[in-house]
Amino acid sequence: MPAPSALPRRMSSLHVAATLLTVTAATISAQRAPAPVVPPVVPPVVLRASRVVDGSGRTLRNQDVTVQGGRITAMRASAGALPTGGIDLGSRTLLPGFIDTHVHLGWYITDKQRLHEERDGDAPEVSTLQRAGNAWATLRAGFTTVQSIGEADNAVLRDAINAGRIPGPRVITSLGSLNERSGGGSPDSLRAGVRRFKARGADVIKIFASKSIRDGGEATMTSEQLEAVCGEATAQGLRSVVHAHSAKAVQRAARAGCTQVEHGVFADDATRAVLVQRGTFFDPQCGLVFHNYLDNKQWFEGIGNYNAAGFASMEQAIPLAEKGIGLAAKLPTLKLVFGTDAVAGAHGRNAEELVCRVRRGGQPAMDAIISATSRAAESLGLGKEIGRVAVGYAADLIATDGDPVAQIEASQHVSFVMKGGRVYRNDGARLPGVRK
Repeated sequence: MPAPSALPRRMSSLHVAATLLTVTAATISAQRAPAPVVPPVVPPVVLRASRVVDGSGRTLRNQDVTVQGGRITAMRASAGALPTGGIDLGSRTLLPGFIDTHVHLGWYITDKQRLHEERDGDAPEVSTLQRAGNAWATLRAGFTTVQSIGEADNAVLRDAINAGRIPGPRVITSLGSLNERSGGGSPDSLRAGVRRFKARGADVIKIFASKSIRDGGEATMTSEQLEAVCGEATAQGLRSVVHAHSAKAVQRAARAGCTQVEHGVFADDATRAVLVQRGTFFDPQCGLVFHNYLDNKQWFEGIGNYNAAGFASMEQAIPLAEKGIGLAAKLPTLKLVFGTDAVAGAHGRNAEELVCRVRRGGQPAMDAIISATSRAAESLGLGKEIGRVAVGYAADLIATDGDPVAQIEASQHVSFVMKGGRVYRNDGARLPGVRK
């Protein structure tokens, strides 16, 4: 055993050696470690607009809207030279990206000029490309967010778009639907169905509470069933969107606490009063979906209820639908939102529904725009994220040739599309200072 006097010296030497080894190892490790990845600083982009319809009902003049990091970071009166990299929109009107709360991105027409069905011979990769094409057409038309409800296979498309791998609108989807027969139809089985959809990654619950308009639209779900489904959806933190045509079906859905009712072709004054009382969002269609079917019967005829009687029912529904839009729009406390029910053949034509609502339904143009922007965002639970041209909101922005408030047809002439701060379309950006 070493002498006591030698212990401190030996321990001190060991300590020094250990320290040197530690420092050396750390130095080598630092030399070998890759340099930390610093994300590039994306400079702000200024959009200069002579007219801004902000989504809340206001029209602003001569605004510079600054976008950085996918969000609107500043808005101020236009002044001086446009900063480098800025985009002068000239005489175009800047608006929030449109929102369609009811589409079917999975529906398409095959090369055989027929509605795609499960066993029609189209390979999965063909179907995938067709869906991506529908999404791209919708985005190019100025719709930066859609709720695609009913189809079970929307998850891959949603996730690819939302991850930025392919271009398309932000997609919210139900991944399928529930009806009066789901799981046997008992309240408990319907609640279990809601939980299964949530586990699969659904963003919203789609419910069929009435027959198709082609079959008369009568109510199919009881009040107890609707209360079970919509109550469970709320408990699970999900919204509920209900297909309902008859007055009885619409009223049952509203009283059951469901979030939103679609269609409502046969809604009457009493039904609209219930929607107001319950604060239910209401999404009736004016004409695009009906005319798309009737103008292209050869694509659909002979499939299910797409027959002579079904087409006749849709034709008879058009004047009721147009009148219903006007009656709903006259109730300032009714939460009227915009949804087209765009199916195969209608993707990218979504703004035709805005024109129908104003020209045929009598809805004021500004209210129609609000229903497709801030009010639609509210119905999706995204009212603080999208639907307005305002500081802090996502940079989902479009520009139209002309003023859609003065001439709603301008909504069909979108020439600039930005989603999340990224430009997907700009047909002829104007040079700084040039007005047209």
